[in-house]
Amino acid sequence: MYWMKKRIKNQDKENHIALLRRLTLSLVIGYIAAVILFYFLAGEQLHLRDSRGNYPLSTADSGTVELVSGSVVEQRFVTEIQRLEQIDIQWGTYYRPNTGTALVELVDLRSGAVLLSQYYDAAGIQEGGLTTLTAEAPLEGLYQAPLLLRVTADSQPGSAVSPLMNTQGQEEGWELSLNGAPTPGMLCFSLSGTDYIWTGLHYWQFAAAGLMLVLLFSSAVWLRVRSGKRSYVVNAVIAVQKYRFLIRQLVARDFRTKYKRSVLGMFWSFLNPLLMMLVQYFVFSTIFKSDVPNFAAYLIIGTVMFNFFSEACGMALGSIVGNASLITKVYMPKYIYPLTRVMSSVVNLVISLIPLLIVCVITGVEFHKSAVLAFFFLVCLTVFSLGLGMLLSASMVFFRDTQFLWGVLSMMWMYATPIFYPETILPEEFKFVLQINPLYHFLKNTRLCILSGISPEPMVYVQCLLMALGALLIGALVFRRAQDRFVLYL
Repeated sequence: MYWMKKRIKNQDKENHIALLRRLTLSLVIGYIAAVILFYFLAGEQLHLRDSRGNYPLSTADSGTVELVSGSVVEQRFVTEIQRLEQIDIQWGTYYRPNTGTALVELVDLRSGAVLLSQYYDAAGIQEGGLTTLTAEAPLEGLYQAPLLLRVTADSQPGSAVSPLMNTQGQEEGWELSLNGAPTPGMLCFSLSGTDYIWTGLHYWQFAAAGLMLVLLFSSAVWLRVRSGKRSYVVNAVIAVQKYRFLIRQLVARDFRTKYKRSVLGMFWSFLNPLLMMLVQYFVFSTIFKSDVPNFAAYLIIGTVMFNFFSEACGMALGSIVGNASLITKVYMPKYIYPLTRVMSSVVNLVISLIPLLIVCVITGVEFHKSAVLAFFFLVCLTVFSLGLGMLLSASMVFFRDTQFLWGVLSMMWMYATPIFYPETILPEEFKFVLQINPLYHFLKNTRLCILSGISPEPMVYVQCLLMALGALLIGALVFRRAQDRFVLYL
């Protein structure tokens, strides 16, 4: 008997090692494929971002001087843009037709070299209009360098334009001079450009470090299995393989139960987000006059993602209590119950992406390859929902009021997430709510990928992944510690 047990134990160990070898190989291949795919999908946005030193146009409250021949307006300033691309200047015309030519020059005060210069026809300048000085190639090496913006013209008195200024504007180290005389205030101009992303510049080094972490993790698990100790990773994979038929049945049952005896059945998964979007679109675009660009697409992305989150957590919450008769009669890992509830919600989410795609096409959202990266944030949302669902399902067993508290909490969460309103309407003192709200980060970056065609910075992906894995880790730990006492309270 002893030898038989030992033989079975050795056989299990060999099976676990073989499974771990296949898992490691799949993980490494999947990781390398994901790293290469992300590099091509993120494109230039992996290395560059809009500069945090971009300077906005200040509000004009006065003209500088009538820019006749011999007059000069000079604005000394320091930029914190790594790659300066564009300078806009705002003009006044005295509401009259003007003649002559205005010259705008950008000078590097360190060397006296003229970096940019361009002539503008005064007759073409509108009251309050902008002229744009654009670099053919981004200007680098100007970070915190002293620069001079010089404006001159050859116009005659009575037919000259005037650059506008803000008499209250003031920046440290900046100085405005009108015809050589220092003047309080600031020229109305804006600066824009891009900055390098440090993590993007070292992307392949980070990717190699990530691969090393994957291999170290796999080695640690392999050593644990080889020494005969339990590995939760291997055990979880074995359980999913062993009970995959039952998992499919539970997912199908949950999905069918949701639409049982309804006339339209699963078509509601398609229709529901579309109808909700139409109602909210009417209310917020007609009554509250929302000025969000492409509000319909903005709204349906928020609706689909929050509906999934609310449904997944709500269904997982009752997964243990709702399967009490099955749990007390049939043995299977208990975490499979909240897992199957979340998976059935994922099926619903996939169907809901169809109306989202239709709305994007109808409203003219241009497709960018960054839209593919939105799936990363949907995966993060799914993992986050699973972690929170496991936590709620364990709490529900011991504390049945959890279901009512979750109803209140989910409503608060909905209003704390910019689903149907722009985040800009929140007062500054409440914006910390967004920063601590994981849903906000998942939703914001999904919209960024789909609507703006912009891939977020690499660190944003890491932050979202850590938030999702953190929720899963907390939920799994609480669930594991409590699961042995479930049968006493069911």
